[in-house]
Amino acid sequence: MKNWFTLLLLVLMMPLAHAGFEEGVKFKRVANPQPTSTADKIEVLELFWYGCPHCYTLEPEIETWLKNKPGDVEFVRTPAVLGPSWELLARGYYTAELLGATDKIHKPLFERLHKERKRIRNADELKDFFVAHGVSAEDFDNTFSSFAVITKTNRAKQAHDRYGITGVPALVVNGKYLVTAELAGGNKQALEVVDFLVQQERGTGADDAAAVTP
Repeated sequence: MKNWFTLLLLVLMMPLAHAGFEEGVKFKRVANPQPTSTADKIEVLELFWYGCPHCYTLEPEIETWLKNKPGDVEFVRTPAVLGPSWELLARGYYTAELLGATDKIHKPLFERLHKERKRIRNADELKDFFVAHGVSAEDFDNTFSSFAVITKTNRAKQAHDRYGITGVPALVVNGKYLVTAELAGGNKQALEVVDFLVQQERGTGADDAAAVTP
């Protein structure tokens, strides 16, 4: 009888084990909350670098998570620039984004660097890669050196100060909470923490709406 009681108690406690994640343990609060890209959705921001092997291994988890992303969540990628050598590929990401070629470039670029182990050392090699994946050399040249790409890249350089990150990959929920695989205990667990924080933000939004309703 005692064993059955213990088993029943464990079963009842299982949902509670996943009911929440402790701040400061599984995620951190951003010191200065940042504005998000959309006012009417909960933003999940991924900070990454193409040269980062950990970012590469996170990608399949991100792709799976995106298939079930709720409609009230906006997913945004930002290539962090935590050093001069990171700038080239950050500009590459924004070039692809502005050309509407992210689907052609994003995953193949990761695979070139980590699966094929072929480096991209300068803008000419990056242009050759874009051309090989269906982007014209002219479009690449015009966009890569554009004011828009340079502006976006300069903003990406502020990721350290804005979010307090010291490495990638990192996930930021609604400009308020920083989640990493290191804190969460793995890539899959990091996205579970993200889901928890999204739900928390969804509840906060409902409470705020109720508070201002006459």
